[in-house]
Amino acid sequence: MEKNNNLLLMKFGGDTFLREIGNAIRVGRPVLVEDLEEGVDPAIDPILQKQQFKSEAGITQIRLGESNIDFDENFKFFMTTKMPNPHYIPEICIKVTLINFTVTFDGLEQQMLGDVVIAEKPEIEEKRDKLVLTMAEDARILKELENKVLKLLSGATLEEILDEDNLIDILEDSKKTSGEINIRMEDAKIVEVEIDDTRNLYKTIAVRGSILYFVIADLGGIDPMYQNSLAYVKTLFNRAIAQSPQSETIEGRLAILIDNITRMIYTNISRGLFEKDKLIYSFLICTGILRNASKIDEGIWSILLRGPTVFTPEESAAKLDSPDNLILGPIAWDSLYSAQIRSQGQFENLTQDIIENWPKWKEWCQTEDPYVSKLPGEWEEKLSNFDKLLVTKCFRGEMIQISMTEFIIRESDKFYVESPSGAMDILYKEINTYTPLIFVLTQGADPTSILLKFAEDMGFREKLNPISLG
Repeated sequence: MEKNNNLLLMKFGGDTFLREIGNAIRVGRPVLVEDLEEGVDPAIDPILQKQQFKSEAGITQIRLGESNIDFDENFKFFMTTKMPNPHYIPEICIKVTLINFTVTFDGLEQQMLGDVVIAEKPEIEEKRDKLVLTMAEDARILKELENKVLKLLSGATLEEILDEDNLIDILEDSKKTSGEINIRMEDAKIVEVEIDDTRNLYKTIAVRGSILYFVIADLGGIDPMYQNSLAYVKTLFNRAIAQSPQSETIEGRLAILIDNITRMIYTNISRGLFEKDKLIYSFLICTGILRNASKIDEGIWSILLRGPTVFTPEESAAKLDSPDNLILGPIAWDSLYSAQIRSQGQFENLTQDIIENWPKWKEWCQTEDPYVSKLPGEWEEKLSNFDKLLVTKCFRGEMIQISMTEFIIRESDKFYVESPSGAMDILYKEINTYTPLIFVLTQGADPTSILLKFAEDMGFREKLNPISLG
């Protein structure tokens, strides 16, 4: 936005901060203070409160620090933060305009849909861009015509309206132009519908990309190191589209794109995770896709993650006792009862059935892998793979990791529970001059020999320049 105005980038702190910002105020240069935390330097309060005043000579000035500075009206002041959910005290909030630029699911979906259509049907996206500009221009002209006519009419007497040829001519021209624009806009709306129909064919791909990005964004809550930019995820997204093979049908092409995008993004992000966190990442991808498709009951999702819900007095009175407090303790039993009363019907009468058929349930939970074994009675057919995950967790909490692995294999593919290869020839294909390869080393790990051998195989051994940082 300020590209042509020589935007000054700064950070709070430093001996020259006030002097530099003072010079920018004097010459009307826009300033952007980056990496703001939850506090703001009090020294810039006069700027935030817009405390400009007139000097004795009639010059607009502002007091910054210990001196008065001439204030140029072209001066603009911006601050940005990378904090995902900052909390600013009211005293700061009332002095500034807060704008949240965090991408939303729908917004990202539209961005990625544009990327897909540009790659697959560039002529459609180009046509759409031109159409948007044309419609906006026509709307602007119509507004100008309305304002012009209203201004002329408001300033004319009754006799002038009837006798003034110039006014009548302007009204005639306006009517003619307005009619032409309205016809164009109606035609444009028909074309817009046709374009949207074509773009919507690729909507499933954009949805998948959005799901994957928000799963990746949530990984930062596990470890601060797991932070990936939207630009990087979109680079992977577009690279997967470019590298996907063609298909004879649009349905076949969509299936290939969705599969390749999911695999490429999973593989590249997974390489940067510690081994202990890779299963969580795979699980979040799998459940994210199912939740978006409304194939997971949100009530059951909440119980699996957070445990039992709070019961009303009536619900507590209706709750039956656990048949075995050693196998089904209070939390596990309450979780099953919560699923029974909070689900969409698939868990109906579960606790009664467990009590009535306890020997069968006990036999099931004592098998080597309960998740793989069939549930007693009709429950195997009645419950989904995700629902069965909750039941397994309640009966055999220590088996949840193995059960999650089996759940991912059933719902997606074995590919998503296997660690991606770290071979140098594969990693080399994923990097370029803008994307370096960084090894995060644990004690005893040393990739130097692998790197040197790869450089030799590639004929670059003499050009490799290892530097030890001690």
